[in-house]
Amino acid sequence: MFTLFQRDDCQLCDQALAVLAQARVAGLDSVFIDDDAALEARYGQRVPVLRDAQGRELDWPFDVAGVKAWCG
Repeated sequence: MFTLFQRDDCQLCDQALAVLAQARVAGLDSVFIDDDAALEARYGQRVPVLRDAQGRELDWPFDVAGVKAWCG
């Protein structure tokens, strides 16, 4: 299970989604931080951020090879 933290109308987030699709990341959930003060405080300047089920986080920028290596 993976979570992509992102914003509405975010070009970098759209690019991240394309990379994740190319990397064939399964079980991806998107969380929009715009209306959540706690998530905004944590991820505001970092989005997009990919998090795995163990809580590891991968900050943008990332590419297909990097995502595949990170996912193991």
